[in-house]
Amino acid sequence: MKLRQKFLFLAIAPLIAALCAIALFVWRQADTLARQQRATIERVYLASKEAELRHYVELAAHAIAHLTASGRGDAATLGEARRILASLGFGDDGYFFVYDMNGRNLMHPRQPELEGRDLWNLRDAYGAPTVQNLVAVARRGGGLVRYNWVKPSTGKSAPKLGYVVTIPSWGWIVGSGLYLDDVDAALRQVDAQQSGNIAVTMLWIAAVATLSALAVACAGLALNVSESRTADAKLKALAQRVVDTQEGERARLARDLHDGISQWLVSIKLQIEAGIIRMQGDAAQRIQAQAGFERTAEALNEVLGEVRRISHGLRPTLLDDLGLAAALQHLAHEFAQHSGVPVAFSAAGSLERLPAAAGTALFRIAQEALTNIERHAGARRIELALAGDDGRVLLRIADDGAGFDADDVATHPQRGIGLRNMAERLDAVGGVLDITSSGAGTTVRASVAFKEAA
Repeated sequence: MKLRQKFLFLAIAPLIAALCAIALFVWRQADTLARQQRATIERVYLASKEAELRHYVELAAHAIAHLTASGRGDAATLGEARRILASLGFGDDGYFFVYDMNGRNLMHPRQPELEGRDLWNLRDAYGAPTVQNLVAVARRGGGLVRYNWVKPSTGKSAPKLGYVVTIPSWGWIVGSGLYLDDVDAALRQVDAQQSGNIAVTMLWIAAVATLSALAVACAGLALNVSESRTADAKLKALAQRVVDTQEGERARLARDLHDGISQWLVSIKLQIEAGIIRMQGDAAQRIQAQAGFERTAEALNEVLGEVRRISHGLRPTLLDDLGLAAALQHLAHEFAQHSGVPVAFSAAGSLERLPAAAGTALFRIAQEALTNIERHAGARRIELALAGDDGRVLLRIADDGAGFDADDVATHPQRGIGLRNMAERLDAVGGVLDITSSGAGTTVRASVAFKEAA
């Protein structure tokens, strides 16, 4: 995976993770709120059912109050009470029922086939003893009972909320009930609506996550394209600078060969030819020829020196044979000889672990810095120091010349090529370049880390 792709992944992955965490938090909060809302609605429904049941039972008790207050318990009085209760009803499935304390049904207007039957052991579809529970609540003074019973309008078992009271003088249990299937249907509708709302919320979060990821991806792609174009432009500019540098180096080498070595070789050739002619003459001419050959030998020594100077400029053998410190010392000595500006060189510390590429880069930076000082600074003294400690090698070139505006040179399109070359050389080997300049002089600091021990 490329570095830019890694950056893009690291940008999208936390975003997706954050949105997933938000989605999970929202889902849990919505689910909790839905449960709370459902419980509230269920409590409200049941409270209304309970109040309604109490009201119905109170009406039934009031309807037979004149019979219970009479103190009579004969068959006619009990039959009249059963007739009155059987005539009372509300809705399609609202009725009153009567049991004795032993669980025998005494009156059931919707299911007359149950009258007179002992239902003590009757159990609903879930195995609960329905009549026993009704009797137990009645013996405790009456109250609410949840159970399942057949709904008259549908003929199917449904949850029911009953309310029972006792008539102690007759040994009766009188009660009524309201079926709760409408409450369950309302709660199911609430659950469906809440589930739909949660699903819509999750879809919105998913849509936002998708759009956000696409936006980040598009931004990353645009940045990638922009960076690629910028990198291509920099690469082309660098390639052009390399070509320009090579051409400049070739032109300098051609001038050195033409203006120096070529002219000396022509002069030597003429001197040798003249000496050969004189050797064929008399003794005086032979003496002149010998003197000419001696001058030719001196000229050849100068040519050899110039060749060595040019070769050292291209690639000093001292850098490969004796190391960076010796090569810099030789460079400082040669620069002082041909420029007339004294160069104080010093070296300290160990340089054994310095990579070869880093040594070459530091040597070229020293060459470039000395060339700039000679051309532009007008310095009277130069310091060249090399130090190796704390895991790094530091090269310092300082002069007392005129100085320059480093920021202006760095941003000028036609200037600062040498400085950019120095920075790029160091960047290639992981080094750091620092240049400070003022009217009192310029200091160039180049540092490179040592190679890690294997």
